[in-house]
Amino acid sequence: MAEPESTVINTNVKQKDPSKALVIAVTTRAIFNLEQEHKLYLERGKEEYTRHQQANQHKPLPPGTAFAFIQAVQYVNKKMLESNPAEKDLFDILVLSNNSPESGVRVINSAKHYGLEISKFCFVSDEDSTQYLKSHGVKLFLSADRTDVCNALQRGVSAALVFQQEVQAPSTPLRVVFDGDAVLFSDETDQIFQEQGLEGAVQYERAMEAVPMGEGPLKTFAMHLGKMRRKFSQEKSPIRTYLVTARSGRDMGIRAIKTLREWGLAIDEAFFMDGAPKGPILAQIQPHIFFDDGLHNIQGAQNVGVPSAWVP
Repeated sequence: MAEPESTVINTNVKQKDPSKALVIAVTTRAIFNLEQEHKLYLERGKEEYTRHQQANQHKPLPPGTAFAFIQAVQYVNKKMLESNPAEKDLFDILVLSNNSPESGVRVINSAKHYGLEISKFCFVSDEDSTQYLKSHGVKLFLSADRTDVCNALQRGVSAALVFQQEVQAPSTPLRVVFDGDAVLFSDETDQIFQEQGLEGAVQYERAMEAVPMGEGPLKTFAMHLGKMRRKFSQEKSPIRTYLVTARSGRDMGIRAIKTLREWGLAIDEAFFMDGAPKGPILAQIQPHIFFDDGLHNIQGAQNVGVPSAWVP
């Protein structure tokens, strides 16, 4: 496995043990708002972009969609270490960038400016930077590039596409909202629904009630999150997780709850929306990130200012 072209270790941050940590990789465009710079890159080319980034290397980049999520993850680490200074089960953040190290100086300076605890900056010139995710033990990958996300999912890494939006940084604790089918769970019921409609899906669920659902693309990440959460009492936990699903609680909720129980994944609150829009409930929860496979749900979340990530 080729190492990334250039990995910059952040010496200001205590390095984590990647075999124990929950490693999250974010691209520069997911964590910072680089839309203007990206436009420059597309329109005027790499050299012009690099020149711009070097000329502005001391000007911090504005926060992007995943910024508040990364800040909240840091808060969890702080609470973990307060309760056990020898704790190894921590979040570990690395930034993956297709930039050259020269134009990446601005990204490093921006992270320092905001006090973000990013362990490593990997500058990769390859077309497909996702080939380095497995060697770094990445459990979740957030990118603003759809091809990246699809490649990561094909490599068996939990991944989601982040859309750039203005995000109000919610307060701590870390709040993560998962959709059910095709995110936490497999899309088996979704497929029945497409083929046979709601009635067919309800019958299928009743017949399969005792059988746990298959794993979805974000199950591994959710399980690790659950493991960290169990180290605290419910009142003192710095992590809160939610299930917000289009399923109806009466007909389709039992199997979902039984599956979570079977996995040993405790969810703080579950909302069965029965097809109603998710925006209003998300506005109430104010999560740091919301994962869904439906673009209309992502749009609804963006409309209420909730940072969203699409699982294609």
